[in-house]
Amino acid sequence: MQLKKLELGKEYPITGEIAGIKEIEQISIDALKQSFPDNIRPVLRDAHPKHHGCVRAEFIIDEGIPQELKAGIFKHPRTFTAAIRFSNNKAVDDTKKDVRGMAIKLFGVEGEKLLERQKQEKTQDLLLINHPVFFIKDVQDYVEFFRARQLAKGNLPLKFFFLNPNPFKWHLREFIIGMVMLNKKVNSPLVIQYWSSTPYKLGDRAIKFTAVPSSQNPTPAVIQTPDYLRQAMIEHLNHQDASFDFLIQLQTDPQKMPIEDPRIEWKSPFQKVATIKIPRQQFTVPQQMEFCENLSFTPWHSLPEHQPLGGVNRARKQVYEALAELRHNLNNIVVKEPTEEDFLTLWNKLM
Repeated sequence: MQLKKLELGKEYPITGEIAGIKEIEQISIDALKQSFPDNIRPVLRDAHPKHHGCVRAEFIIDEGIPQELKAGIFKHPRTFTAAIRFSNNKAVDDTKKDVRGMAIKLFGVEGEKLLERQKQEKTQDLLLINHPVFFIKDVQDYVEFFRARQLAKGNLPLKFFFLNPNPFKWHLREFIIGMVMLNKKVNSPLVIQYWSSTPYKLGDRAIKFTAVPSSQNPTPAVIQTPDYLRQAMIEHLNHQDASFDFLIQLQTDPQKMPIEDPRIEWKSPFQKVATIKIPRQQFTVPQQMEFCENLSFTPWHSLPEHQPLGGVNRARKQVYEALAELRHNLNNIVVKEPTEEDFLTLWNKLM
């Protein structure tokens, strides 16, 4: 069978995708309501509910970036103020196997944004996890996964991976990716690498991105407690700064580096475009933790030049927006992007 000729940077939605995304949204809403009846507040996120903390950072765009990479936030050298939220995907106990996340919110980003209700906001989100690929191929598989997760009631949804009567339809590749993601050793959120795992636009090109910790970030000894990752960050930032290099890779082959299958790792070289500097600070004062809890992150808090690409990201647009709206409403909080002034005023007051 002849493979369909793909084009660089182009999306190829599958049949039935809109209905599939709507089903994922409804399953997610129902699950959140069931997890948080009226007597349990605050309502936490469906994904990455436990944050180790949000830290104040600088996102410094490099000088001398190649011309082909100069788009959106990378168009000119400058420094953005950033809030960075480090988190677990599911586990409340840091000693449990889990995927770890790094969500970056840049402030002072001019230009209309993609979300209709937030066009004039001045933030740009960059979402990363500590694995280079994702374990779901497309919206059809995402629907199957959410159905299986709903039946599993919080347990590992083995029905998605193995219980099809036809072994040729087992999701063995997805299971292996998921197990690798869950079994990574993490001593501190400040010493591990993070990846976008899904693709994004960079102008008229497609990219993925990664954040690589500096070799100067010390690796702490691990004392296994339910909050050891937060404690590692506290001890680190009490005494010294932390930093990451931010790199991007271009899609150079639409077949070998597909937009619509984030299970496949791209093999083009990464190029450094920015430095993330996290100064010494305190970040666990109750007001800071509350601010962090009330933030919402989505890859669609974005300039058009950095539009999320692929079916998984298209699903995230609708589902993340619906869940953020529901969570904030149940917590009696208005859904609104914070300003740079809001963020810095709080952090400076508590330093």
